Amino acid sequence: MIRIFITGTAGFIGFHLAKRLLEEGFRVHGFDGMTDYYDVTLKENRHQILLKNEAFTSTQSLLEDQETLWRVVKDFQPDVIIHLAAQAGVRYSLENPRAYIDSNVIGTFNVMESAKQMKVKHLLMASTSSVYGANEMMPFVETEKADMQLTIYSATKKANESMAHAYAHLWNLPITMFRFFTVYGPWGRPDLALFKFVEAILDGQQIDIYNHGKMYRDFTYVDDLVYGIRLLIDAVPEYPATSKNVVKDDSLSAVAPFRIVNIGNSDKVCLLDFIDAIENELGIKAKRNYMDMQKGDVPATWANTDLLKNLTDYHPQTDFRDGIAKFISWFRNYYQK
Repeated sequence: MIRIFITGTAGFIGFHLAKRLLEEGFRVHGFDGMTDYYDVTLKENRHQILLKNEAFTSTQSLLEDQETLWRVVKDFQPDVIIHLAAQAGVRYSLENPRAYIDSNVIGTFNVMESAKQMKVKHLLMASTSSVYGANEMMPFVETEKADMQLTIYSATKKANESMAHAYAHLWNLPITMFRFFTVYGPWGRPDLALFKFVEAILDGQQIDIYNHGKMYRDFTYVDDLVYGIRLLIDAVPEYPATSKNVVKDDSLSAVAPFRIVNIGNSDKVCLLDFIDAIENELGIKAKRNYMDMQKGDVPATWANTDLLKNLTDYHPQTDFRDGIAKFISWFRNYYQK
């Protein structure tokens, strides 16, 4: 049985990924700090679902605790490590930037050290579409320069990519970084737009719409995202690059077993259309509060996912209206609204 160590399994994406891998018969150990950035009960309830499967075990600790992390990794003996845990949230990084340095830089360094010591077959780590920052040429392609980050959150994720490339080069450690694009779906985070919009509309509260709604996002349904990650587990980057291990549009490094892959829906959706779909599904009109652009935000994201398709023969394709309907069904059931 293949053993996969996942950081962040009480989180939104980590929960869904662990659930899928357990259903496929993998053995999974989850590592999560259960921080109070948002409702800890939601995190605990996700973990309770995973713990119903005997192939799932877990540890509650922060990534910054290198001693505990290393002890748990050494005991579990993983074949693959998937690093999803992070201090998330673009806007929160304006309020508490140090949390991002501690978790996303120091914590990620500790994960890479553990992967190096264990000589895992593949280390996969989460990045974000936010690293594209001020880039304006869309859809975003992995081989473009991404040097103009606009928040501490995105800067720490770009730092993770640079750190990972160095480790891949120095220790011949196969690493894949995947850049997420606006993930949404059931069990989502309360700080994400869909969750906030649905909750406010049902409570009769107004919703804040930044840049007066002139925002575009590549909304990616969570099940599509985790399936892409699942397939990338088997797409191990190899060095040196040859005609046999390089695919079309590849971002494979010329000096390391390292690759960056976008995972998005490849469909730029206007925020106002997204809100219309929420209203239609709820049967309630939102009280809209139009606002100027938030500091550090970008007007649009849009993924080119040709590389994901070339590596895995898969690309996400859930229509955002269907994804919204599934989220609202979960939300109403979970919160009895």
